[in-house]
Amino acid sequence: MSLKGTYNNFLVWKSKSIKPNQFLLFVSFLIGILTALAAYILKVLIHLIQNLLTSNFVNNEVNFLFLIYPVIGIFLAGLFVKYVVKDDISHGITKILYAISQRRSFIKLHNVCSSIIASSITIGFGGSVGAEAPIVLTGSAIGSNLGRFFKLEPKYLMLLIGCGAAGAIAGIFKAPITGLVFVIEVLMLDLTLFTVMPLLVSSVTAATFSYIMMGTKAMFEYSHGDTFLMERIPFVILLGIFCGFVSLYFTRAMIWFEGIFKKLTYWHKFLLGASVLSILIFLLPPLYGEGYNTINTLINGKEVYDNILFGSFFYQFRDHNWSLIIFLGAVLLLKVFATAATNGGGGTGGTFAPSLFVGCIAGFIFSSISNKIGGFIKLPEENFALMGMAGVMAGVMHAPLTGTFLIAELTGGYELFLPLLIVSGCAYFTIRIFESHSIYSMRLAKKGELLTHHKDKAILTLMNSKQLLETNFQAVNPKMTLGDMVKVIASSSRNIFPVIDANKKFEGIVLIDNIRNIMFRPELYNRFKIFNFMTSPPAIISMGMTMEKIMKLFDDTKAWNLPVVDENGIYLGFISKSSILNVYREVLVENFTEE
Repeated sequence: MSLKGTYNNFLVWKSKSIKPNQFLLFVSFLIGILTALAAYILKVLIHLIQNLLTSNFVNNEVNFLFLIYPVIGIFLAGLFVKYVVKDDISHGITKILYAISQRRSFIKLHNVCSSIIASSITIGFGGSVGAEAPIVLTGSAIGSNLGRFFKLEPKYLMLLIGCGAAGAIAGIFKAPITGLVFVIEVLMLDLTLFTVMPLLVSSVTAATFSYIMMGTKAMFEYSHGDTFLMERIPFVILLGIFCGFVSLYFTRAMIWFEGIFKKLTYWHKFLLGASVLSILIFLLPPLYGEGYNTINTLINGKEVYDNILFGSFFYQFRDHNWSLIIFLGAVLLLKVFATAATNGGGGTGGTFAPSLFVGCIAGFIFSSISNKIGGFIKLPEENFALMGMAGVMAGVMHAPLTGTFLIAELTGGYELFLPLLIVSGCAYFTIRIFESHSIYSMRLAKKGELLTHHKDKAILTLMNSKQLLETNFQAVNPKMTLGDMVKVIASSSRNIFPVIDANKKFEGIVLIDNIRNIMFRPELYNRFKIFNFMTSPPAIISMGMTMEKIMKLFDDTKAWNLPVVDENGIYLGFISKSSILNVYREVLVENFTEE
């Protein structure tokens, strides 16, 4: 029997012998294994490239290769994406959000490996980004393609994309709870009895296999500083607010600098990104790569703080009382530009690790300045560096639970769970005052393409105005006579008629009710032209309008049918309230009904 025949027989056997929910758990288990393997491969590749390039660096000397390596990295990664992948693989988490929002359960197969290759080159050569967003896109691609391979229904495919993301986070961080919480908070999948088990299976499986392949040690070797004291809570709250403002700066600076790159051609993007990145890394070596070495240094005690200054001009000033704080302050402010330059110049990476990096520095600076000023209680710098990581991540991602659980699982610092929650919550509430969306969802929210936990809004987001368009309305010309209009009415099943000119531009509408008193008087047929009795519709829908705005138009006008035009005013058709209600019900049943 051929391979195709065996495959078809398996599908038939599956549909007859295994319940869909049971098979879904099996696929979730496979996703957990594959995402853990993908995370392991990505980490190995990054560390292999970094070790090959930096093993001969002298710590107490300036390394001029910092000027060259990152440029080579984004150059090679950019060429790989442009000429081999031939697809945009940046902003991985935003792409997944968009896929979920548009019910596009299809994530291209090349994403299973393309993000791994591009990001390992980018980060291995020193690109100032994180590997987490690329691995999340990889995991989601694994989930999507496995689901389609086993011919699962679309609503299961959407869930499997979430399972892939959960497995990827759990696998790369060895953090199963974070994987589950991330999908709920950031990707905004509803937590129900139907969704929780597959997500949990993928997360736990991925974390377990990561433990097997990479050992059971926490990712960061936290030194477990002083026991948390309740009198420090006011400072924890202040740290949370400070992290909220740092998150706001990080988010807005990132979006602003990315906007500059969008206006440039490919090679101009590379030149700008390469110049900014190499200069920043040369001046501030902690910006090289993910920055996890700096995080490990800051959360492990004072005796190794000077290591952060290795390879920089600032190393000669290491004995100065404020040199480390000034140096780290510059790193904090400029990290966002190094990250944006990496991605904008052609590299591939995410903001996950940069937000952890910036948060760690923010917490360290906050506690160090407090301790140096004096007059306050002594604040353990390693503890506050840890809490800062949770705070900035919670603010940037608008995900306080993800920030809390991730730091607890990354470091084993569960005894700080209460302050981690406080910092994450305060940071989140602070940034929400200024930004209602996370760095990932901001781009989609502006286009009205963002899925949310608000079920009514989520269903409207999943609906597409193109699928609601009705084109069986007979159009008339404003110069036609009443007699011509009567003939059109006789052959039509509708009671509303769009009026368009010779260039198909929309002029108005004719309602049967408005001409009922004259349409049966033949002596008037040649006296009146359509432009004499046509009227303006109560509102006009533009094709690019969001479903939420369209529904508001219907609510405000009390209309049952509204015309649709494109950006040039060309008539396209009508959208009716009845078609919206029918599609609304279909989307509700397909995507939000539990089994």
